[in-house]
Amino acid sequence: MKISEIIKLTEARVVAGDSKNQLVIERAFSSDLMSDVLTLDDHHIILITGLANVQLIRTVEVADVPVVLLCRNKKATPDMIELANENAIVLLETPFSIFRVSGILYQNGLKPLY
Repeated sequence: MKISEIIKLTEARVVAGDSKNQLVIERAFSSDLMSDVLTLDDHHIILITGLANVQLIRTVEVADVPVVLLCRNKKATPDMIELANENAIVLLETPFSIFRVSGILYQNGLKPLY
């Protein structure tokens, strides 16, 4: 699924990174536990989370996660946006809940990581 499709389906707003990135996202993972994110061994995934702090961006950088979707109207801080841009991470915000976003993306063909 292209990032542009994810943006449309989740009514997301791009706050960092290149939204026109042609990367195809194959799988999704929903978590607020960064220790779980560090165990991921897959690329071309989107992390769906309600966590909004700089540690999130540092964690996805280490885990090589290219796209993060902040849910529940969480807003990225200026430091998060700067770090995401420096690391070419696409950072999105949506008003939807993690449950709703996960369901929408699954229903539209995105596969779960586990």
